[in-house]
Amino acid sequence: MPAHVLIAGGGIAGLACALALARRRHRVDLLEQAVAFGEVGAGIQLGPNVTRRLQQLEVWEPLVRIAARPDALVVRSATDSREIARMPLGNAMLHNYAAPYFCVHRADLHGVLLAAARGTGAVTLNTAARVTGVVAREHAVCVSSTERRAWEGDALIGADGLWSTVRPFVLEDSPPRPTGHTAWRALVDQSALPAALRSTQVTVWLGPRLHAVAYPVRRGDALNVVVLAESAPAGDARDWDQSSSLAALQAATGRTSGALQALLEAVPDWRAWTLNDRPPLASPSQMAGERIALVGDAAHPMLPYLAQGAGMAIEDAVALAEALDGGDAAAVPAALMRFAEARWQRNAQVQARARRNGGIFHATGLVRFGRDAALRLLGARLLDVPWLYEG
Repeated sequence: MPAHVLIAGGGIAGLACALALARRRHRVDLLEQAVAFGEVGAGIQLGPNVTRRLQQLEVWEPLVRIAARPDALVVRSATDSREIARMPLGNAMLHNYAAPYFCVHRADLHGVLLAAARGTGAVTLNTAARVTGVVAREHAVCVSSTERRAWEGDALIGADGLWSTVRPFVLEDSPPRPTGHTAWRALVDQSALPAALRSTQVTVWLGPRLHAVAYPVRRGDALNVVVLAESAPAGDARDWDQSSSLAALQAATGRTSGALQALLEAVPDWRAWTLNDRPPLASPSQMAGERIALVGDAAHPMLPYLAQGAGMAIEDAVALAEALDGGDAAAVPAALMRFAEARWQRNAQVQARARRNGGIFHATGLVRFGRDAALRLLGARLLDVPWLYEG
């Protein structure tokens, strides 16, 4: 019989799980702590490993309508803007991995998943439902929330992000670790930019203790810009939508190349958030126990230096639905453990590589010189990640 699954968190991870489960005829109650479903934030890069999963979730047509398809990844110096390396995307990704490379705005992808979940008829959307208590029993799991509401199901999935309230019911550990890195993000209409600043590419500028990324979203009509620097955090660590300014960004990064500086100065509004993470997963028990499992940032938060945070959450969602397929309520604990065993090592690898990339991107001195020399020599061979995109 299909399972009744409770999901805490109505972001991309939670909606992807709800949709994947509904596609396999499971019944879902999605619990979102906000009073309405919505999403803010930056753009998302979707490598072929992710777009392949989204095809499985049957959201291909609406996804294509919101996505930009960059033609190349270009790496430049943040100090003089000279090109260091280039990797073709576009048709090259289709040829190499049988799936495209897309860039989307987080809110647009959230809207696609939300509409698809609603359309299944198997997902009940509950708002203003912040999880306050969890009781796992032998044959069911019970969840209580604010306003004296409660639900009972066969499984509970914690998809409620870095500061998950479900995570403590799976394992005991310390709070997320401050990294000392801060990110600034902005979204600007390409039509409002001078022609020289518009782009159809993913451009990465590497500098000492900082890097910047810009890529098109919303069918190419907008440009997403993110700057990450080793800078003292400001504001509430849990708030990833803090108001900021160009002056604050420049104080953290110093002067960059003229071309990059022109782009930063053309942005009318900056938002900021401080980066926190956790150590890479060390065992499947950190993702599941009895009738409770964790997905996305609730299980394996990662730095954005491999552009795979949302991607790993979407991979989790498809794997979770596959693990639960064909079993009854009594088989749920074993299914959740199969899911964790199938996912933890890949997620740990991506977490570790994202941390490693942070050191490479922000390198100084001789390490920076060696990095640039290797990129100039090997180019796309270093930028491509077959182990990730084929997975």
